[in-house]
This record gives sequence, structure tokens and C-alpha cells, in this order.
Amino acid sequence: MRLPSALGFSLLIAILASTNTHSALPNYDSQGEPVPSLAPMLKQVNPAVVNISTFSTRQANINPLLNDPFFRRFFNIPNQRGYRQQVPTKRQQSAGSGVIVDADEGVVITNYHVIKGSDEVQVSLIDGRSVEAEITGIDPDLDIAILKIDADDISEVPLADSSNLEVGDFVVAIGNPFGLGQTVTTGIVSALGRTGLGIEGYEDFIQTDASINPGNSGGALVNLRGELVGINTAIIAPSGGNVGIGFAIPINMADASMEQILKSGEVRRGQLGVEIQNITSDLRDEFDLENGLLGVLVTTVEENSPAKSAGIIPGDIILSIDDEPTQSGGQFRSRVASKEVGDTVTVKILRDGKARDVDAKIGESHAMVAANSELHNLLVGAHFENNPMGTEWSYQL
Repeated sequence: MRLPSALGFSLLIAILASTNTHSALPNYDSQGEPVPSLAPMLKQVNPAVVNISTFSTRQANINPLLNDPFFRRFFNIPNQRGYRQQVPTKRQQSAGSGVIVDADEGVVITNYHVIKGSDEVQVSLIDGRSVEAEITGIDPDLDIAILKIDADDISEVPLADSSNLEVGDFVVAIGNPFGLGQTVTTGIVSALGRTGLGIEGYEDFIQTDASINPGNSGGALVNLRGELVGINTAIIAPSGGNVGIGFAIPINMADASMEQILKSGEVRRGQLGVEIQNITSDLRDEFDLENGLLGVLVTTVEENSPAKSAGIIPGDIILSIDDEPTQSGGQFRSRVASKEVGDTVTVKILRDGKARDVDAKIGESHAMVAANSELHNLLVGAHFENNPMGTEWSYQL
């Protein structure tokens, strides 16, 4: 049911006021009425969201007929000894977005697929400047790339704690859709912990209905305080554009990856040494779990693993890691992946109906993680591909 406009307006004011954003909102309009606005916050955030252009050189398609002597003679093409068709090259350009997260060091975070295969990366600032960026490091499994630029008088976006997000929180997406230039859209957090989409190696997406389109990849998802909560990265787009289902990488995950890249130039992910499976309805009945209790079931514990040393055994249900819930296999893998090798984590397990905490030291992983080759069961039959812009993932249904 639609709310009357006056009531809806009052409700919006009340909701915005409840998010501690008083300093970001003007008090009154010219008629003395209270008016909510995101403009003051955006004036602080927008300068730190950049447009990214990438250039790459590739070989153009060769017509094999031009290398055939008979064909060249028929069309009166010079038939010189040793003649080979010269292979032309083309410069390709694609557009995406990025976020400056450290103004002093010129650190920009974006999606890996925005800069993948590029020979040159240009970052355009909101004031019209364009500077060449250096690719500092990449994390393809998370779809994160870290760039550095050398520019004065630039802004940065402060990082939020994305673990504090809740479904229904207001968020703002900022980026460069379709190469139009910086664009702002608003929405809410539609869901948290989205996994199993088969998009990336590690998935724990924020889902939002803020309009995200091709070119928004690598752009900012911020809260009403102007803090970065996620990096926009994917959409479900049966028509090639936004239908209200977009995904962002939580900034906590992206920040963990960025810190390792800036520290050592690469990302080393660890493991606990367990095999797990999601809790099904049958397992819920078997273990007599309370309604609403979610976790992952440990099916195997490797010998000489951190989990073995911590006392984790098959049949344990892992509820959380460092108080962050592990409600699915994807979430569990993402929680572990966000930790550095050697970190000690607190694992909450359920055994014999009783919850307990155990400490485990993250060990080094012996296998590279690849993206899940199977799509979510709701998307079976879908064709998954890069969209024509080359900078955004989409589902073509």
C-alpha cells in the first residue's frame, strides 16, 4: 500500500534523523520546513570517487585470404617475395569507477575486472584532472585491484565497519554508469551475505536496490554518514541494465585484501583445514537445532591442520568466526579468507547442543581458490557473461 505523500515525507525525515545524520542535513528550506538532503554528505564524498579508463593493445583479426598468393594476384595485390599481411593493432578503452581511500598515498580501490588486461590505466578526478595510475596489486579471487596515483589536493572516503550493516539501512551508490560521468543513486541494503552466485572465488555480497549499471563497477557504496561500506561489483541484469538487484563487496573484505597488497604486493589466504557443508532441513532435525540457528557442519578435519590443533572435530557446527556469523559455506570461506596467515581467530562451535569458543591459528592454504563453476540454483539455465561494456558482470536470462 502506498503511503500518502505527506505521511511518506514525514516518515523519511524521521528515518533519516534516526541515523545520526543531523550534521549532514539542512534544517529548513526557504519556507521554513525541514527538508532532508544528501547533498552536504555528497559534497564530501563525490571528489573521492573517480572514473577509470583503461587502454589495451590487441591484434586485429587477420584475413587469411590476404596471405594467399592466388588471392592477391586475382585482386591485383602486389605479390612480393616473403609478403605477409601486416597485423594492425587497436587501442581499446573501457570505463569503470574507483574510490580514493588514502589521499596521502594516492591509493585507489576498484574491481579487478575493470583493469584486467590493460596496458594503461587513467584515473579522472571530479575536477577534470586525469592522471596515470600504477597497478599496485590485484586480488582476482575477490575481484579487487589497488591502484596508486600521484596527485595533490585529493579527497578520500573513510571506511565503515561493514559488519554493522543491517538489512534496511539506507545506502548511496556513486559511480560512472555507461561512461556518462559521476552519478549518484540511492536505495537500501536489500540483503546481506549473498553467496553461491558463481561470480567470484569468495562471495559475501551486500545486495542493494540502489541503481547500479555498467560502468559502476569499482564505485562506492556509502552509508548516510558518507562512509564506504562496499565496492559495487555486479548486477543481475536480464535486459542489460539495472533491475534493482546489485551486489557490492563488503569493505571489510576489500580492506583486508588491500592491506596485504599494500604491505607485501600480494594476497596470501589461509585455511583452517576443514571440509564443511551447509545445514539442510534434514541435518537440522538430526542435530535438533533451534529454529533460526544457522551455521556450517564440519564433515572432515584434516590431519596436522589448525582446526585439528584447536580441537574441532567432525560433527561440530561452526556458528561464527571472530563473532562474524558463518551461515553458509560461502560465508565461512569468506570469513577465513579475510584473515592473514598466522592470525589467531575465535571459532564458535556447537557440539552436543552446547556452544563453545575455541581459538585457532590460520594456516597457509595449499590450493588456489577458483570461482564456483556452478551458479546459484535459482539461476540454473542462465547464461553468465561480461556485458557489452566490458566493465560489469550480468546475468542474461
